[in-house]
Amino acid sequence: MNTNKNSYTLIYAIVMVVVVALLLALVSSGLKDIQTNNVKLDKKKQILSSLNIELDGQDANSLYEKHIVKELVLNNKGEVISEKMGDAFVIDVIKENAKVEADRQLPLYVAEVDGQTKYIITMRGAGLWGPIWGYIALNDDKNTVFGTYFSHASETPGLGAEIATPKFQKEFAGKHILNDARDFVSIAVMKPGQIAEGQDYVDGISGGTITSKGVEAMLLKSIGQYEAYLKN
Repeated sequence: MNTNKNSYTLIYAIVMVVVVALLLALVSSGLKDIQTNNVKLDKKKQILSSLNIELDGQDANSLYEKHIVKELVLNNKGEVISEKMGDAFVIDVIKENAKVEADRQLPLYVAEVDGQTKYIITMRGAGLWGPIWGYIALNDDKNTVFGTYFSHASETPGLGAEIATPKFQKEFAGKHILNDARDFVSIAVMKPGQIAEGQDYVDGISGGTITSKGVEAMLLKSIGQYEAYLKN
């Protein structure tokens, strides 16, 4: 073949594109299982973090199997529609939130920590610059907060991003989501120095008001979906 012809250049470019595409497809396929397992592992770590379990140097998979004794799928009436392990774990909360409330499937994790039962709720919301999410663990009274975990996609470092720090997350321990009349009121996130009437509250992030209020709205909306189950 005459290498000086335009046809040679075209054929050569096509061959190279095909070869590179095949190589990329093979690499992507080979890494898919690893990527999927890493996503699952990270989710387990987040759930365990809401239980205040130390993860450094520990096998998260083993800890998850040890502490998470049930994975439940609920409907909006608080009824258990599945207790099969794995069904709750694979629920995409983003997709469920896009459905009408009556059709949503809600994941709930039941844990045992030091011989006591904890209930872990998945949360999803919006911060200043993007999505925020997390988990909240309740004691066996289904009212008192045992622990929390919050994270974010793109909040401002030193401001809204502080929701992911232990300092902020520990403020929620011991707070209640129900008032004395057993009505669901959630937990308020207030500007430092301000108080909330009729419900428990924590101090928000100084300079991160919108993200703090995003956490408050996330708590109200996410936990509120479980109200029927928690009050029963």
